[in-house]
Amino acid sequence: MARIAYHDADAEAFAATRHLTDDGLTAWRASVTRHLDPRPGMRVLDLGAGTGSWAHAFTTWFPGVEVVAVEPSAAMRTRCAFAPVVAGDAGHIPLASDSVDGAWLSTVIHHVPDLSTAARELRRVLRPGAPVLIRSAFAGRHEAITLFDYFPEAVRVLDTYPGITDVEAAFAAAGFATAVVEQVPQVTAPSLREAAAGLRREAHTPLQLITDAEYAAGVRRLREAAQADTRPVIDALDLLVLR
Repeated sequence: MARIAYHDADAEAFAATRHLTDDGLTAWRASVTRHLDPRPGMRVLDLGAGTGSWAHAFTTWFPGVEVVAVEPSAAMRTRCAFAPVVAGDAGHIPLASDSVDGAWLSTVIHHVPDLSTAARELRRVLRPGAPVLIRSAFAGRHEAITLFDYFPEAVRVLDTYPGITDVEAAFAAAGFATAVVEQVPQVTAPSLREAAAGLRREAHTPLQLITDAEYAAGVRRLREAAQADTRPVIDALDLLVLR
């Protein structure tokens, strides 16, 4: 079971606040292009597609690439901006064996209850040599994510997520090897003030899993800082590529 259920309120908050702009995704586009090497006729799995922002981005960035969106949450599927999106999860991917040329998992690996089963399922559906690209905040690697500057209590939640070595070990058992680990920057918000104004607790798993008092204290810290800081909010998440 995922760490949070992603019922209607969670899915609505995610759809409203977690979609980055094309300009904010410039470095991600370049990184995905390097590691996926997209070409017309390729078929890419977006596993845990959520509300479809990445599936939509991939089809815009890479003409001729077919994206297969798979999402376990009915609430997320209802709000998905990409069609079609099919029900499924990392333990039960509703695709034929050897049927995709790459897999993309964005901020989903911490919701996977059994990494070993997920690795075997991905090995089954991927064609030989196809990459798995995992975009995530991993345990022990919060320093480049602005949210944790104002909600330091949420670091303890992040540190219950799988670490990079945990994921590598589970995937190695299924025959994958690590190709690269890199941090990729993104413009998360035009300014800290806009980030504070648009913050929705339901859209962030670490914020849902701290106490109400801790969340309230973090909101105060964020709003106070936002009065003086007008710079863009630039974060960096990790990209783990396995083959």
